[in-house]
Amino acid sequence: MVHLIEFCGKYAALDVESGSVHAIDREAMRVLTFKNAGKTNKQIRNDLGEGVSEVLREIEELEEQGLLYSPPAKNLSQMKFNAPVIKALCFLVAQDCNLRCSYCFAETGEYHQKRALMSLDTAKKAFDFLVRNSGNRQNLEVDFFGGEPLMNFDVVKQAVAYGRGLQKEHGKVFRFTLTTNAYHVTDEMADFLNREMKNVVISIDGRKEVHDKMRRNAAGGETYDRVVQNAKKIVDGRGGKEYYIRGTFTRENLDFGGDVIAIAEAGFDQISLEPVVTNKEYAIREEDLPQLKHEYEMLARDYTKRRKNGKGYNFFHFVVDLNSGPCLNKRLRGCGAGSEYLAVAADGSLYPCHQFAGIDGFYMGNVRDGEVDTRIKQMFCDTHIFTKKGCEDCWAKYYCSGGCAANAWFANGTINVPYKIGCEMEKKRIEAAIAIQTFAEELV
Repeated sequence: MVHLIEFCGKYAALDVESGSVHAIDREAMRVLTFKNAGKTNKQIRNDLGEGVSEVLREIEELEEQGLLYSPPAKNLSQMKFNAPVIKALCFLVAQDCNLRCSYCFAETGEYHQKRALMSLDTAKKAFDFLVRNSGNRQNLEVDFFGGEPLMNFDVVKQAVAYGRGLQKEHGKVFRFTLTTNAYHVTDEMADFLNREMKNVVISIDGRKEVHDKMRRNAAGGETYDRVVQNAKKIVDGRGGKEYYIRGTFTRENLDFGGDVIAIAEAGFDQISLEPVVTNKEYAIREEDLPQLKHEYEMLARDYTKRRKNGKGYNFFHFVVDLNSGPCLNKRLRGCGAGSEYLAVAADGSLYPCHQFAGIDGFYMGNVRDGEVDTRIKQMFCDTHIFTKKGCEDCWAKYYCSGGCAANAWFANGTINVPYKIGCEMEKKRIEAAIAIQTFAEELV
């Protein structure tokens, strides 16, 4: 399978199975379009003229080298996966929040349940559960999430200390991440995050007017100025350690490229901006896609221009490794939700990921008794790009890994049918990432 990319007046061909990317001209684009339609070389010469013979010869050479129209790996679609060990947990340490974001999938922290804070005892049992279920795997991950996890700061501190204490005893290495809205961050909190967290994720939606419209505090007040000030306090103390600003865009700001740029101009250089999914009022609609695709093209130009001028930033969706990339398992199954990554609710309940927390039918057990619903775990393990509807024949399958299971479920009521609108956005982002690496400064 060969996917043809036309991006900002440039052309490229992606050989899906080998991952090879070729910069091409308009003539090669026309020839490959005919080949993709099933036409023979003779038919192509008849339609386009003998002048395309050199292009056809070069295409044949690339085919012989396995760099164009390469066949899929044998038996890949018949692969069976054993349920893996658990390598990561998301601790919902605070099912409560000091903000009242309009689009919040977690019901401002309640997760379809009631407001609650995780106890230290539950956090310890979650660590014990992870150690027991991680097998021989050494590197483990714990994400502190909410709601707003810093509302339960004392438990976060003590939980991290407990985890550190388990490392030597069990031969494990814990990597901690915390996601915060940064509305209330003391100096002590910032110092702790920068000392203990491998990564800190901070929620900012972009331009002040966009952020303040969606991300109000519990009293209904604006939050942007305070959040940015606290975010800078954290980031300035990171000393080069990982962080990123993670925002959300809705159909209220389809010109979201301006929000990415606003975050960059506020002084942050690690950025991710994601479309809202679960809130029907704000969710992206099919008629919004043309504008969103235009925004990604505009953003690709800005991204390239700023990097050329020494003022670059990393935009999560534009960072794609075209030379090696993730392992086969991750390419086929994605993030591992429900199989090697689980979420722990404040009461110790286990779910496939934080977006499934509190949803009937996805309860998987409790860290207190240590049992896991193997039926649900195997269901997620058996769901991959060769079982999801439409994925096997999609050119983007090895980059998106079938998309987000939660997004699929919220959109379609099943994890086996991808979220169509999300697919269209993801394909445009992948094309942008490929174009940026293939054409570099030519996009400016």
